[in-house]
Amino acid sequence: MTIELDHTIVPSRSQVKSAKLLAELLGVSWAEKSVGPFSPVYINSGLTLDFQETDEEFPIYHVCFRVTEDEFDTILDRIKAAGIKYRSTLRGRMDMQINTAFGGRMIYWNEPDGHQWEMLTVSYARQES
Repeated sequence: MTIELDHTIVPSRSQVKSAKLLAELLGVSWAEKSVGPFSPVYINSGLTLDFQETDEEFPIYHVCFRVTEDEFDTILDRIKAAGIKYRSTLRGRMDMQINTAFGGRMIYWNEPDGHQWEMLTVSYARQES
């Protein structure tokens, strides 16, 4: 059996707002409520991010989405239209630049709860030999 990540819980101060924003940027479906207390974002046919509202302290998550070149352009246009600042490096200032290392394109942005999203077209974690 191949092990696949099915879902993960993303803590949030405003789960509906956060789930809706991410779903709109990525162009995927979501729901205000699903099974249990979650606002799910259906990333693809096998992965769901379940946003859950909490008043407790929580760590900042980093999630990377690998997309096609066309999807990258479409999502980046949505990010720009929403007035969201982005950067070309994991840390640093919002330089509104695209990183072209590793033979692809990538950017990083943060959502209101501080979680960091990354979008890339070529995986640097799984480079082809």
